[in-house]
Amino acid sequence: MAPAKSSSDKEIYSVILPTFNERQNLPIITWLLNRTFTEQNLDWELVIVDDGSPDGTQDVARQLERAYAPHVQLQTRSGKLGLGTAYVHGLQFARGTHIIIMDADFSHHPKFIPRMIALQRERGYDIVTGTRYAGDGGVYGWDLKRKLTSKGANIFADTVLRPGVSDLTGSFRLYKRPVLEKLFESTDARGFTMQMALAVTAKAKGYSIGEVPISFVDRVYGDSKLGGEEIVEYAKGVLQLWWSI
Repeated sequence: MAPAKSSSDKEIYSVILPTFNERQNLPIITWLLNRTFTEQNLDWELVIVDDGSPDGTQDVARQLERAYAPHVQLQTRSGKLGLGTAYVHGLQFARGTHIIIMDADFSHHPKFIPRMIALQRERGYDIVTGTRYAGDGGVYGWDLKRKLTSKGANIFADTVLRPGVSDLTGSFRLYKRPVLEKLFESTDARGFTMQMALAVTAKAKGYSIGEVPISFVDRVYGDSKLGGEEIVEYAKGVLQLWWSI
């Protein structure tokens, strides 16, 4: 399912891409984004938010800025300040009417973006989220332990919070810009629990959420950022959200 051609030249899709040591993945994901939006005749931009990567990610990003001008911009921060704050920071520089957040490690394929846009246009959803746990969505490249951990985390959060979405921890989403701005103002969560907090807050505020099944593939290059501390933070975040709603 591909989106119809836009009838408005004011419709712009900004992809906010937080990076930390993504030198090898960044050229691939940028090329795929360019191809996807160009084929769909959509105005787009990529906002790379890098947290002081020591592997040369910023050098690669600057090359991409020149190669894909004016569609790519690099915003740098000093130190590893976290995924959630990277989205907030990137939004300050994004010019889009619609905001897409996704991972830089190629686990989120841009081929699903046209389906997300089409669903939003068809149904008028405020948010469209990619889901690994509905329809023909799935996870590939993970061992059984990691699959069970992820699925268990979603079941735990769904039981406690009743968010109305099948993939509460998913980080591949399309937002109407005003909606995302209001959600950022309404939640203090900025770590790995931010995706969950945004979905729960969106439901509480009455925003509509649609889902598109996606294939989630484990990162092509580099190491996962998820560790034991993040899992503990997630569990605490679920309970804090439950207490606040």
